[in-house]
Amino acid sequence: MNSKLKEVAQVFFKLGCFAFGGPAAHIAMMEDEIIEKRKWMTRDYFLDLIGATNLIPGPNSTEMTMHCGYERAGKAGLFVAGIAFIIPATLITALLAYLYVKYGELPEVEPFIYGIKPAVLAIIASAILKLGKKAIKSTELIIIGVLVLAVSILGVNEVVALLSAGVLGMLYFYLKSKTISNLNSISPFFLLLGLNTTIAKISTLKLFLIFLKVGAILYGSGYVLFAYLDAELVTRGLLTRAELIDAIAIGQFTPGPVLSTSTFIGYQLSGFTGALVATTGIFLPSFLFVLILSPFIPRMRKSILLRYFLDSVNVAAVAVMLAVLVVMAKETLIEWQSILIAVLAVFITFKTKISTIWTIIIGAVLGYVLLTLF
Repeated sequence: MNSKLKEVAQVFFKLGCFAFGGPAAHIAMMEDEIIEKRKWMTRDYFLDLIGATNLIPGPNSTEMTMHCGYERAGKAGLFVAGIAFIIPATLITALLAYLYVKYGELPEVEPFIYGIKPAVLAIIASAILKLGKKAIKSTELIIIGVLVLAVSILGVNEVVALLSAGVLGMLYFYLKSKTISNLNSISPFFLLLGLNTTIAKISTLKLFLIFLKVGAILYGSGYVLFAYLDAELVTRGLLTRAELIDAIAIGQFTPGPVLSTSTFIGYQLSGFTGALVATTGIFLPSFLFVLILSPFIPRMRKSILLRYFLDSVNVAAVAVMLAVLVVMAKETLIEWQSILIAVLAVFITFKTKISTIWTIIIGAVLGYVLLTLF
């Protein structure tokens, strides 16, 4: 393994072990590791990757790791980054699935998660400020960002908001510029996997196809994943709703992508083989989407029209992150313990050089101590 691939593997394996808090937090931690510390790319290009990633199906933060790996070490870097980021969550989830099947309950981790949630708020806020400074290039983009923030808080689907912002901004700036020269057109295309699977009896192949289908069409949060898996598994009698809820919970409080839920469910249905094929199935489309999309992103910047689109989508992506931060803050900062952890995390993030990973660890330990003592 060459030095760049080794570096990619180390960075994303470390993030995979400590990336709690959902996609916004994961991307914020990547910004710190990749832009601040290692300077693998410019913040402008990192923003382009975020904008493009938000427009394709699959787990955004996992796909961002693949994009970053591609930029650092080519196609091999894409696969190494994605796998390194996924492996920790997969291994932890597989272990928890084994314990769950054997003992019938989940381990008590809530005190640690309690402290992590307010800590990641500061990390997300820091990334929003840094990315926002680059994304906001004009008054018009500020207006687009405010509109996206408003509709996101009101519950409008993030993909709809991002696409609408991109089209609106592209048309506005096109009309404003009046003259466009050397327009390079790109004919984007998407893989569409519509796998109609009728299950009479679960098999390894059918389990793989179920999760491949979900991975190929999934947009949105863990709640959307719940709806997809409910339709594919619960309504077909393969899993009870209570078991699915426990599986989603595992995905939420383990590090890395929430799609590690697939590992847990796969183990429940078919043991370690099931865990392996379910995990492979749900993540495989993301590798393919990013592999196809990555080479086009630099070319998009060369097209004036698509540059307007990207600029608008980028500011919209920052606005969506801000909306996530607002919602998370409302749900998290409800007791003095969580507020205290959040204030400390803000101080660490904005006033010290301490790594975001240590901010997560400090938050987890504080959460455990405060909930145990008070």
